[in-house]
Amino acid sequence: MAINWTEAQIEQIVKSVMGAMNTTGSDAITYDATSYCGRKFIGIFETMEEAIAASEEGYRAIRSMRVEDREKLITSIRDFCREEAPIMGRLGVAETKMGRADHKTAKHRLVADKTPGTEDIVSAVKTGDNGLTLTEMAPFGVVGSITPSTNPSETVICNSIGMIAAGNGVVFNPHPNAIATSNYAVDLVNRAVYAAGGPRVLVASVVKPTLDTANVMYKHPSIRLLVCTGGPGVVRSVLSSGKKAIGAGAGNPPVIVDDTADIKKAARDIIDGCTFDNNLPCIAEKEVFAFDSIADKLIEGMKKAGSLLITREQADALAEVVMTEVTAKDGSRKKIINRDCVGRDAAVILAKIGIKVGPEIRCILCEVPFEHLFVQTELMMPILPVVRVKNIDEAIELAVKAEHGCRHTAHMHSKNIDHLTRFARAVETTIFVKNAPSYAGIGFGGEGHTTFTIAGPTGEGITSARSFTRLRRCVMVDNFRII
Repeated sequence: MAINWTEAQIEQIVKSVMGAMNTTGSDAITYDATSYCGRKFIGIFETMEEAIAASEEGYRAIRSMRVEDREKLITSIRDFCREEAPIMGRLGVAETKMGRADHKTAKHRLVADKTPGTEDIVSAVKTGDNGLTLTEMAPFGVVGSITPSTNPSETVICNSIGMIAAGNGVVFNPHPNAIATSNYAVDLVNRAVYAAGGPRVLVASVVKPTLDTANVMYKHPSIRLLVCTGGPGVVRSVLSSGKKAIGAGAGNPPVIVDDTADIKKAARDIIDGCTFDNNLPCIAEKEVFAFDSIADKLIEGMKKAGSLLITREQADALAEVVMTEVTAKDGSRKKIINRDCVGRDAAVILAKIGIKVGPEIRCILCEVPFEHLFVQTELMMPILPVVRVKNIDEAIELAVKAEHGCRHTAHMHSKNIDHLTRFARAVETTIFVKNAPSYAGIGFGGEGHTTFTIAGPTGEGITSARSFTRLRRCVMVDNFRII
């Protein structure tokens, strides 16, 4: 099912549900790592050991369930997620200070509608002269999942649906900056599962996730699979755990616009994708490589779509604000992103260099050279650098370099099949979006299922229920072949 919500529809969804709740503004909610507005969360424990034990008990309970009954649990999770999407949207912004509540609401609805369930678990049969071999997708047992602050509750629910569909229990170690939002999602999954006849606790988390609780998860004998959605550091730690691991890492998605593209549509699509949830999704457009012959027209189109074009001097000044200098372990100095600017509105970021704009400005646009920090760094802010290129050869060369070999996501606006094919082959990304906003790559307005765990580093790609299974083989020799 394709989803094509407009901005107005998303806003209307939020307004209608907020009206029913009779609450407005972040001051109307109270929350912590264990409760929301006075309601205690289910499945949140003081220690990682307790959380793993509870999840293991839940796993044993669903092991004996029919697949049909497991699907009922997932249907209930979808229903709860749709209903409470606006709450999680508001809570995510209130806690992390990142993104937009209306867009987060849309992402939760996307998770509910387009995350695969048990239909993704299929068996294979091989018959021949020597009999029959059956290969089935079986659960690992208890999956340990590390989740980010950028898409906290979305990732918890998306992973839970897929992992439960595969027959697993799950224990989460959320990002420390999104504990309440993540634990709300854990509680939602448990409430939904219990309401549909499942165990009281099937997924679990901890009150205070830390590196120590993560290390307990990595080493615990009951954890058979680790799944990490986060930055390069945490992905590396999971991959060095010695256990089977699925890693979803960072990206720096480039977009090429050539001289055959529908420039008006490209401009609108790029800004819509770049500003979705204030550029927090790792798939979002991070830098543009535009043919010089159409660059002026493209920039004008992006300005009309809600962007402010700033000067090179202003861009350099902004870089000093959104990037901070730190000392590396080897004693060298390097620039890293300022976390206080990640996922913030364009108006908030511009105000830091004395530029005042209204909410109609969604994106900060600037023309810079290829070497600029805005091109080379995954900012996760509504800042979009544009680099002019002479031709497709230069565009592909620079875009591939800017992607830094993450093999995450890339985009292109073109009607030239040869150009599209050449770039797709050269960049080798997990997701390649043609002539559409970036979010089409995860099924939002495009075909295909959704996920918030895009496993480029370990090769699983757009993860789904089958990603969280292990293959088991059953062999019968000389019999059960009917031809």
